[in-house]
Amino acid sequence: MEHRDLKEQTRPLRVLFYVQHLLGIGHLMRARRIAVALQNDAFEVTLVTGGLPVPGFEHSGVDQVALAAIAIRDGDFGNLLDSEGQVIDSTFKEHRKNQLLNIYRSTQPDIVMLEAYPFGRRQVRFELVPLIEAIKASNPRPILVTSLRDIVQRRSKPGRDEETAQLVNQYFDKVLVHGDPAFATLDESFPYANDIADKIAYTGLVCAAPPKPGGQRFDVVVSAGGGAVGSKLVKASLRAAELLPKLGSWCVVTGPHMPDDDFAEIVDSAPSSVTVERFRPDFTRLLAQAQVSVSQAGYNTVSDVLQARCHAVLIPYSAHGETEQSDRAMRLQRLGLAAVLAESSLSGDKLASAISPMLSPDYSLATATIDTAGAAGTGKILRKLFNERDA
Repeated sequence: MEHRDLKEQTRPLRVLFYVQHLLGIGHLMRARRIAVALQNDAFEVTLVTGGLPVPGFEHSGVDQVALAAIAIRDGDFGNLLDSEGQVIDSTFKEHRKNQLLNIYRSTQPDIVMLEAYPFGRRQVRFELVPLIEAIKASNPRPILVTSLRDIVQRRSKPGRDEETAQLVNQYFDKVLVHGDPAFATLDESFPYANDIADKIAYTGLVCAAPPKPGGQRFDVVVSAGGGAVGSKLVKASLRAAELLPKLGSWCVVTGPHMPDDDFAEIVDSAPSSVTVERFRPDFTRLLAQAQVSVSQAGYNTVSDVLQARCHAVLIPYSAHGETEQSDRAMRLQRLGLAAVLAESSLSGDKLASAISPMLSPDYSLATATIDTAGAAGTGKILRKLFNERDA
């Protein structure tokens, strides 16, 4: 086994963290929270991002390197587009692959974290497979882990999950599941979890640091994730605000990627009780002081809602066969921690009806203890993994 000299062992561990956001900003937000926690824990972090820039999104001093941006349109994950909206070609892919490999070589990381892959992000195998091969050929070889949310998208294509498990066993040292097994275990959404059981480690949910009170306060906080597919939720919320005058103030956060036409229409039609914004850097503080949260059921928003302990109505995103948000929302509803409305039947009237019981003094959340210290937990697992390998 390779042993590092004393000087090498006592320097900060270098982590290369790759994240590719395509539709919303959830993957990027979770990665940033982990990266900040690692840096605060004396790791040296390089965060490699591959999506479109997010206005208002800061990285709190973490070293970030942006690859040539790719995105999707209308929830179609089958076609990757460049920043100009053109389908990417082989030349573009070769450029991105070389960018990533050059970052890897110049960084010389001790640990490489790949967000989602091989459980997701198959669209970018053109750069991740060469990176994994470069890691395998390195001496000393960095530790390779995948960074995974608590519930993964269920796959319908035969053999896909089995292939994922094979890739994990062949190349990866650990599968970091950013969740609490008391809430959800990986086998509930990934049927081959038993085949990789020795590599699974639960970090706890990745949440922002508990916010300080103060500043603006709203009775209801509505959030639409990245905003690319959130206009129906927001418009239903505007109608619900008209139907619930007892809730005096609403803040609607549309997300930075909401189309300009939709955003302008929402601003023009919003009742006087509703403040409309694209992005709020103090989102977690708003939730902590709100009476009700209305949102999709993405990982980050749900984590923030659980930490804030506010009443929640969840409208899980379910287009294009997506199952992850519905799985998470229904689990929360069964635990008595949220009410759930189907996206397909969402209306202002139904949303108002779901919120109304939450206004009663007798309405309370169920008691549930869920680990929300996943950002710090990630660092503990990585350091232990590194020390054990080099012992």
